[in-house]
Order: sequence, then structure tokens, then C-alpha cells
Amino acid sequence: MININLLSVSNLPKLNKLRKLELSDNRISGGLEVLAERTPNLTHLNLSGNKIKEIITLEPLKKLPNLHSLDLFNCEVTMLINYRESVFTLLPQLTYLDGFDADDQEAPDSDPEADGDGLEDEYENGEEDDDDEEDDLDEEVIDDEEDEDDDLEGEEEEDGVDDEEDEEEDGEDDEEDEADDDLPRGEKRKRNLEDEGEEDPEDEEDDEDD
Repeated sequence: MININLLSVSNLPKLNKLRKLELSDNRISGGLEVLAERTPNLTHLNLSGNKIKEIITLEPLKKLPNLHSLDLFNCEVTMLINYRESVFTLLPQLTYLDGFDADDQEAPDSDPEADGDGLEDEYENGEEDDDDEEDDLDEEVIDDEEDEDDDLEGEEEEDGVDDEEDEEEDGEDDEEDEADDDLPRGEKRKRNLEDEGEEDPEDEEDDEDD
């Protein structure tokens, strides 16, 4: 809730799981006890650029046991003598005040837990797993298609063999027909009758004469 002309946080809903709250560049001057009541697990609080003038105004934050980062940049309270020592004394749970610890060591650029980076990493890992599953499915589909192609090729080869056998049989029949055509008419007729199981009439006449 940055720069929205807030005068107080009295209307803040109860947010038990909230860890990081941005309230910079507003007009808040007090009433911070509401934060202890409604955001009990707060770890990061940014009140930079507000109207906080006295150290005592920060006293309600003592009830936030998990608060370890507080920002008060551009608040009048930062102009007080011994400002940093006073705040660390008032709020012993603090690790960083205005981006530095009590020994003037700078805070890390970001806190994965507060910024939700851990959740983002889990989400990205989930996406990678999904991609791996999709790759596996694609490989299975490709294998199935290759098997189908192999089956089709096998059927085509069998059809080709059958066609060749049919052509060979047709060729044999044609050769027999050509051989018959070369025989004299009488021999041809006799051969046809023999194929049909009948006797030649001339043979029958010879039998009768005998």
C-alpha cells in the first residue's frame, strides 16, 4: 500500500499469514498497535516517508516478535540523536533498520522467505516437471507413430509378394495357352478333350469298327 495517502492503518483487515507490509510514502503518524493485533507474524515493515516523529511511536512494534526488518527512511524520527541505538534498544528483535544491522552491515538485497522467491522456485520446478512429462508423452507418441509406419510397410511388402505370385501364376497360364496354340488343330482338340475327361469321337469310331 505505497503512496495511497493513508492516514492510519486502523482499517487493516486481520492477516495472520502476512509477512511483508509496504506502507511507504503515506501520512501515517501513529496507531501502529493495529499491526500487532492484525498482522502478528510480520517480519518486514516499511514505513519510509511517513509522519513518524518520535521513538515512542514505534513502541507497539515490540509486540511483533518476528519483526526483523524495519525501514523508516525519510521519516522525521531518523533525525533524532542516537536514533539507531534507540530503535535497536526499543525493538531487540530487529536485525535490520533502514537496510543495515546494528554493526552497520548491509542487509541482503532480498529475503527469499519474505519476497516469496521460494514459492517462485517451487513453481518453476513444477513447470520443469510438467515439461519433462510433456517430453515423455511426445516421445511415446513418436514411438507409436513409428510402430504404425513399420506395420504399414510390412503390409505393403506382403501385398507386393502376393502380387508377384499372382503375376507368376498368370504367366504360367499364358505359357500353357501359347503352347496349345502351337499344336495342330487335331492334337489341340484331343488335348482339350483329355483335359476335360472326354474321348475323341474318332477314337470311338475306331473302337466300333474293331
